[in-house]
Amino acid sequence: MSAILASGVVVLITHALEAVTGFGCAVLAMPFVSALLGVKTAVKVITILAWLLALYLAVRNYRRIDFKQYAIITGCMLAGLPVGMYLFRSQDTSVLSIILAVFIVLVSVSQLYRLLHKGEQAELPQGGRALFYYLLLVLGGIVHGMFSSGGPLVVLYATRALPDKGSFRATLCLLWTTLNTIIIATYLAEGSLDQGTVNTTALLIPFVAAGVIIGERVHDKVDERKFSLIVFSMLLLTGIFMLAFTR
Repeated sequence: MSAILASGVVVLITHALEAVTGFGCAVLAMPFVSALLGVKTAVKVITILAWLLALYLAVRNYRRIDFKQYAIITGCMLAGLPVGMYLFRSQDTSVLSIILAVFIVLVSVSQLYRLLHKGEQAELPQGGRALFYYLLLVLGGIVHGMFSSGGPLVVLYATRALPDKGSFRATLCLLWTTLNTIIIATYLAEGSLDQGTVNTTALLIPFVAAGVIIGERVHDKVDERKFSLIVFSMLLLTGIFMLAFTR
């Protein structure tokens, strides 16, 4: 029970952060919950809890979803997903994980510097200049297929394509709902969701609910600039966690 309570504290904090920004709970919670509950259980439990949180926020903020950007992001990620799944099964991905984490840290630091010194967030380029960001989404799909953590690359695109904080959060939450639905359906098809995992997930749901209440209040109170600062601080923290826990 002590492991469940400790996991609950981690879930509360990380899911509160995602309730503010729309991303990050899984990659931040996974190392700690894995240490407490074991990797196999933690991956499934966190995936389900993240799905519940994203589904709730997507439904609650349905009118804020930018379906055009959702279609662009989802389409590009699905194009890269099979490549990532193949690489995960056939290649040593540890070096790639470190490169990705370093890239995320550098970009996060540069964007935080820009916000703090210039007070603005760059917009998505138009025409051919936007190609880099679409390729970033495809790479996000590849990374998600390898590590189930392509979110940071999606965020780099979404901060430019979705400058409104409510639309940013709602659209990303619909994306996570879609991707995690696919993953959970795979668990069900495999018959890998045992009773112990289901019971553990149920015990942790109240912590998710508490995190949502806290996160929603914070989200409503911050302006667009502070929201961007929180997003890139979360992104920086994600990169650091990926570096620290890469094997």
